[in-house]
Amino acid sequence: MMNRALTLKILSAVILFGAWEVAGHIPVSFAFPTFLESMGALMRMIGDGTMLDAYAETLRPLAVGIAISAFLGIAIGVWVGLSRFFDWLFSPIFIVMQAAPLAALIPLLVLAYGIGLTSKVLVVCIMAMPVIVLNTAGAVRNTPDSIKEMGRSYLATDLDVILKIIIPAASPVIFAGLRLGISAGFIGAILAELKITPTGVGDIITYSRSIADYPSMY
Repeated sequence: MMNRALTLKILSAVILFGAWEVAGHIPVSFAFPTFLESMGALMRMIGDGTMLDAYAETLRPLAVGIAISAFLGIAIGVWVGLSRFFDWLFSPIFIVMQAAPLAALIPLLVLAYGIGLTSKVLVVCIMAMPVIVLNTAGAVRNTPDSIKEMGRSYLATDLDVILKIIIPAASPVIFAGLRLGISAGFIGAILAELKITPTGVGDIITYSRSIADYPSMY
């Protein structure tokens, strides 16, 4: 079964990258390189250290933003999942944040906090936190009542039920939310570098586009 799953993953990657290579040879746009050209540019940037330096710069706001989002997002999500009132109060806010084009808020963040690390961290938090909060709240809310009642039958306090029953039972979905939050936060970090100050990976994208080095841009 594992070999079959691995084979399907490899096959899907081959189909995707093969389609990219074929599409790159179709003379539709000179700004769309082939897969092999893009991989050649990637190897060149890894070899000269450009890519590693760029990712090190991008990871600064990403790491700080994800740490803040994970701490606050899980806490708020547990709170929302346990209380119908706070679910009614906060869930619509995070649902709107998840669906809204949050890139429109970047100019406001720049006006309020400048073009430094703070603005980039806030962009990461805005992108990552809704996913973490909503996943955590849903997991906590859907914890079976039977295991909570079993804990109370053994004289567990409310805090014991939360820490020793609800959170462990909800942990798979919480970690799935963290994984999605990291993905959304990475998008936010790149977006911040493109819109606020061209640093890190965003700087490579901006500079490569300005000199028409499209394989490096991709």
